[in-house]
Amino acid sequence: MQLRGHWYRGGTSKCWLFDAEDMALHAGSREQIRNLLADAFGAADARQLDGVGGGTSTTSKAAVVQATPEGPADLDYLFAQVGIGDPTVELGSNCGNCATAIALYAVQSGIVPPQEGTTRVSMRNLNTGAVLSGTIATPGGRIPTSGLARVPGSSALGVPVSLSFHAPWGRSTGAVLPTGTVTDEIDAGGTTLTATLVDAGAPAVLIPAEEAGIDLSSMTGNLSGHLPLLAAARASAGLMMGLRKPEDPPQNAVPKVGVVAAPGNYIAADGTRIAADTHDLRVRMLSMLAPHPAIGLTSAVAVSLAAALPGSVVAKVLSPADSAHLGRRLLRIGTPAGVITTEVVTDGLGHVSEVVLHRAARHLAVADIDVAQPVTQTA
Repeated sequence: MQLRGHWYRGGTSKCWLFDAEDMALHAGSREQIRNLLADAFGAADARQLDGVGGGTSTTSKAAVVQATPEGPADLDYLFAQVGIGDPTVELGSNCGNCATAIALYAVQSGIVPPQEGTTRVSMRNLNTGAVLSGTIATPGGRIPTSGLARVPGSSALGVPVSLSFHAPWGRSTGAVLPTGTVTDEIDAGGTTLTATLVDAGAPAVLIPAEEAGIDLSSMTGNLSGHLPLLAAARASAGLMMGLRKPEDPPQNAVPKVGVVAAPGNYIAADGTRIAADTHDLRVRMLSMLAPHPAIGLTSAVAVSLAAALPGSVVAKVLSPADSAHLGRRLLRIGTPAGVITTEVVTDGLGHVSEVVLHRAARHLAVADIDVAQPVTQTA
């Protein structure tokens, strides 16, 4: 079986994008899509040797894209986080890095015709119902094939994409604060931790790094000693946020889980020394069951919105806002890959109405994937 795919780098992730009509030739239901993507990526093998997966959580992603000219957005997309060494595919979340790639794909593939100056692509994430928009420079109505934008965590230049997440929030759980409180006490395998459980961009559980015993003065380690604690925190938070029932197994993709700390000098994953005055807070997130090499964009949105909630674990590590101007505040987030900046837009009531991130995307390849069927192993 052959499946046509378009391979993109969006931000700090690599995503395989599939046209919904092509996908429908082989998989008509979500369960069939799960099975097909697991086979196409070689998910059952930790090396993903017989598929197109990259063997890491940030390179084992896919989206099924469908033009919706009569819908609430220009296109709909179903995001898939493909397992590694596990033939499962989770369809419960969103990925801003992949949305960055989808915005560029929409213009390059003709889903959205390029306009004079800039082209705005509106996108609805079918996993959560969230609506995003990506704005791409198209001077003279030309379709961009390359650009000069760089993002922390990638050395190659790409086409600049301004990605906006729009309110309302709480798409996955029904509320910005699913438990109704700005902080909660959660049980992480017998250890009680303070956390902010927030649903914006993606559901996320954010924990003070100090409480978790994690030192963010260096982000070069693999956190192996802390993974059981963080995985247990994710499992408890998933129950409290209504993302799973007690009888359901914990998910690896949602909620996102991470630790936060006040600004301070730290060493990035590549050994670069990051000065305390370059950022407003430090964050380290998990991606599936491993530390994220940078930060997922949906996680950055969750952190940004939590920062605007007085009393949250994020707000408590921030200095008083000094960069707010006309309802806009720049938030500088120190990550393992360096510092990224989000722009937090608030309305007249002080509610966050939009979070903007400036990213980059590159088209890598188009391919007819020869999907290998799983073979039953015998002794």
